[in-house]
Amino acid sequence: MARIDYCDTSKSNERTREILGKNRNANIFRMMAHSPSYFEQYCRLGGAIRHRGELDPVVRELAITRTGILCEAQYEVVAHKRIGSNVGVTDEQNAALENWQSASCFNELQRAALAFTDEIVRLRRPTDATFRAIAEKLTPAALVELQLSVGFYIMTSKFLETFDIDMQPVEQVV
Repeated sequence: MARIDYCDTSKSNERTREILGKNRNANIFRMMAHSPSYFEQYCRLGGAIRHRGELDPVVRELAITRTGILCEAQYEVVAHKRIGSNVGVTDEQNAALENWQSASCFNELQRAALAFTDEIVRLRRPTDATFRAIAEKLTPAALVELQLSVGFYIMTSKFLETFDIDMQPVEQVV
């Protein structure tokens, strides 16, 4: 159960209700709606990360889901395994993300991105070797997008866990 009540969206402004409607009134957004201006800007950046970059969507979703795993944010993991499946992440890859290092279902780029993700989440910054490995495989724009994706979803995972956001009912997740 969430640590505070979700926003009473009947009292929200029109723009907040519009954004909530586009996002299926998901619990994370119902909580964020307590701060309409932050909520709107959060959704703008999230939309840019998910729809406007050059980073391969499979690589992006693998990194985001791995971030959720490392941050122990089950809500995030469930949501992005579904999103990943919609952009080409295989069921085998989703299942292997817990222990990706020993899995054979990831290509060289995906492995480099997952190592980069692990080090961003676990360390102060990626090691030089890990940074070089991914930088050799991505354009500067895609590298920036990968880092910002991981950083954004660290923040999102921490938000979910701080407020103990309830999982969505299965019918809402589809």
